[in-house]
Amino acid sequence: MNGKGEEMVRRSIFEKIFREIMYVRQRLDDIEKNFSNLQPQPISVSESKLITLPDHLRKTYVVVASKGECNAVQVSNLTGRCRAIESNYLNQLSRMGWLNKRRISKTVHFRPIQQKAVKRLLIRQ
Repeated sequence: MNGKGEEMVRRSIFEKIFREIMYVRQRLDDIEKNFSNLQPQPISVSESKLITLPDHLRKTYVVVASKGECNAVQVSNLTGRCRAIESNYLNQLSRMGWLNKRRISKTVHFRPIQQKAVKRLLIRQ
């Protein structure tokens, strides 16, 4: 092939790659927009239910319940305790059945379980 022919082939390939990248970028923007619209709502739990929790766990749970969903860093910023302690408390609450946890990338996010499940949990105790 001559120089012009190779250049046209390269340009054609680059244009196809560029169009594909733009398509992927547009799809990622759509996905990001859909996820940004998902905002967990804070839940309300009666004081009689909260009294069953120890003080140190209650403070952590109230922060998560008021935010709707958060990670250990966000909770530690609000409680004033270090992240490692809050991570431990959040995991305890998760094991006890008070919080659900899910991994988003490298961070673990916690959110309160539904009120119906909390009622079942209290009945079992």
